[in-house]
Amino acid sequence: MKFFDLHFRSIYGEDVKFSDYTGKVCLVINIASHCGFTPQLHDMETLYLYYKNKGFEILAFPSNDFANQEPLKNNEIEEFCKDKFVATFPIFEKSHVTGKNINPIFRFLTDKKMNGKVSVKPLWNFQKYLIDREGNVSDFFFTFTKPTAMRLRKKLESLL
Repeated sequence: MKFFDLHFRSIYGEDVKFSDYTGKVCLVINIASHCGFTPQLHDMETLYLYYKNKGFEILAFPSNDFANQEPLKNNEIEEFCKDKFVATFPIFEKSHVTGKNINPIFRFLTDKKMNGKVSVKPLWNFQKYLIDREGNVSDFFFTFTKPTAMRLRKKLESLL
């Protein structure tokens, strides 16, 4: 199975086939609006604008799994991200990124039996998973690694 075989609902409730991202490098991030790391949404947008014309996508997944730091509803999350951080990258429906009700995207990203590379579940909001152009999990970055960090950008550029 590849990342591009999956699908999930957008923040608007529409089914998004990840095959639409085939051939692109994707950075998947679980986000929350009331977290100390929420300013990373600005860095996410900066990174997205810089690389999107080179075949790059950021896919944001709001979740309330960590200390109830995403209390907003889908429409409020979208409004928050767009109004406060001018986010233009795709945002998906609020869902679980850990636990028994984990969404299928994060189930794939965190299960080495499924993705062939990584068995690391998010430890907090803003954990990042880098997907190569073929739909393989290439790397992951913990919360403390900003989206604009040199280590992440170097890995991203090597995939572009």
